[in-house]
Amino acid sequence: MTDVHLIGIDIAKRVFQAHAINEKGETLWTKKLSRPQFERFIRETPATTIAMETCGGAHHWGRMARSIGHEVRLIPPQYVKPYVKRHKSDAIDAAAIAEAATRPGMSFVAVKSEAQQSRSARYRTRDLFVRQRTQLINAMRGHLLEFGIAFPKGQNSVLPFLRDARNAIEEDVPPLMKPIAETYLRQILFLTEQIEDYEKALRKEAKENAEMKRMQSMPGIGPITALAVEAFSPPMDDFKRGRDFAAWLGLAPRQNSTGGKRKYGRITKMGQRDIRRLLIIGAMSQIAASKRAPDRADPWLLDMLKRKPQLVVGVALANRMARRLWAMLKTGRDYEIQSAAA
Repeated sequence: MTDVHLIGIDIAKRVFQAHAINEKGETLWTKKLSRPQFERFIRETPATTIAMETCGGAHHWGRMARSIGHEVRLIPPQYVKPYVKRHKSDAIDAAAIAEAATRPGMSFVAVKSEAQQSRSARYRTRDLFVRQRTQLINAMRGHLLEFGIAFPKGQNSVLPFLRDARNAIEEDVPPLMKPIAETYLRQILFLTEQIEDYEKALRKEAKENAEMKRMQSMPGIGPITALAVEAFSPPMDDFKRGRDFAAWLGLAPRQNSTGGKRKYGRITKMGQRDIRRLLIIGAMSQIAASKRAPDRADPWLLDMLKRKPQLVVGVALANRMARRLWAMLKTGRDYEIQSAAA
């Protein structure tokens, strides 16, 4: 075990495959371990470098290995795939992970803390409940439309929808349809209460957390976006510049350059989709605000709106917001551009 330089681990629910190499990259041994055996293996193995793909459970095992003294390298699955040899097996995957982890230019993922994973679970749960509530509202609207009952669309009309639906059930819905409609109402009301509870906890944390409070000093950044950045983003020290953070979010333009000629296309959309979506939503809200009050808007934004389509400007502004977020979190300073503060 003293000659082991790095161990590549292929993670699964019950069966784990380990592949050890020395400093020359030569295979020393391979092991197939059950879940209890793998936990014991991590604790008993002398401190070394452990490489894993960023799949389910990787951050948990990464925290455990790091607490024991191992160096942990988490690799995105798409970066491991080029090193996979022919066919498919756990042993081949573990060997590919070990090979990829030794590459000098490889990009690694930071191990998330329990607090980060809890925040991401809270965000994803709230997002799931919002989508489920929308599905229920659309389903109920469709069913009642068959009986000549129409309701206005829009997420902002949830509470009026519940009130109007209750009145419609009492007055216009046929007796056989009433229990079905009431079941929909109960589910929608339950999800609405759960969403409100999550949002109250979110706003409370956003007020108490210094980093989240700092992010909200930028126009277009609310508590939900701040929570998403805090939950899903690695430390800002992992990025050399703001453009790297924007590229990690998938907001950088796609390159198709050759022969010394630079050609840029649409954004890559290859990064963290939750933060990217929220930043674009926040950018579009700034565009709407700039149209209502152009005298208080950012001159750069007004100039862009004169020359480019609105959605293109929104994506460009989201890229700009990502770079500013990186600078704010990197330096520990609040948003300071007075011309756009409104």
